[in-house]
Order: sequence, then structure tokens, then C-alpha cells
Amino acid sequence: MPEKQLLADLEQIAALSIDREAENDLFAQKVKQLDPVMVDQWALALNESIAPQIDCTSCGNCCKTLMINVTDMEADRMAAHLSIARSNFDDQYLEKGTNGMMLMNSIPCSFLQDKKCRVYESSIERCREFPAMHLPGFSKRLFTTLMHYSRCPIIFNVVEEMKKKINDEF
Repeated sequence: MPEKQLLADLEQIAALSIDREAENDLFAQKVKQLDPVMVDQWALALNESIAPQIDCTSCGNCCKTLMINVTDMEADRMAAHLSIARSNFDDQYLEKGTNGMMLMNSIPCSFLQDKKCRVYESSIERCREFPAMHLPGFSKRLFTTLMHYSRCPIIFNVVEEMKKKINDEF
């Protein structure tokens, strides 16, 4: 796919996402009717052409707006990276639920600095994978993908191109 002008302005994306709610609902219905392997191939190909054109470090919106679950292993790794005791890491950065679930205790993320993660090398896997357009199972993640459509320029542009592809082919 040749490089084309992509939309990266978060205010425009947020406004368009409201205008396109019904269109996105129709898109979701169509995607669910298609072969999931084919949909994954489209998402991967679009991601490979779109993601390199979007500079996540000029955005950081995911780090500014998402609530992040943390596993014990991730908390251990981040505490070690920061050279602090795990108990201190937990006290300073985590909120724990009664069911054992742990969340980063700050939105925006405490580790966001100048639109970049200051602990990226040891950060949470879901953070490093976001927006996950390169992972299989696009059809199964459709609800989550559309939930983040207004938040992430990569997701927004991949979905917009997928809509065009579906409309052109079906």
C-alpha cells in the first residue's frame, strides 16, 4: 500500500469517531461475517503500512487515557528496572483489588514522560503491544478495537482503511 495522508490529530479523530458511531457498528457487523483469518491478514497488512507513519511518541494518548492491568511478573520486572523493592513499587504505583487484580494507580501513567515511557524496556506487555493491530484475533478484539478507535491514530486509520476494503470487496 503506498503511503497516503493519515489522520493523526486527536481532536479530529475524536470528533469523527462520534460522527461515525453508526458506520462503525455496521463495520463491526460486517467483520463478524467475514473469515477471521482473512480479516487478520488485512489488519496486519494495513498495520504494517500505517503504523510506521504514525509516531506514537508524538502522541502518547494511550498512556494518558488507559487504565492498565499489571501482572505480578510485570510488577516484579518494573520494580527491578527502577531498582526499588517490589513492596515500594506496589505502594507507589499500583492499586490492588480484593480479587488480586492490580492496576496502575495513575491516569496518565506515572511512567509517561515527554510522551514517552521511561520504563519501556521493562514495561507491561499490553502497553508494548498496543494497539495490537499486529496480533491475530482482530475479529475477537473488535469491541476493544472500536472502543480505542477515538483514542489511537493507528487504530483509527487501520479501521478506516478496513472499512474501504470491505466496501470495495463486498
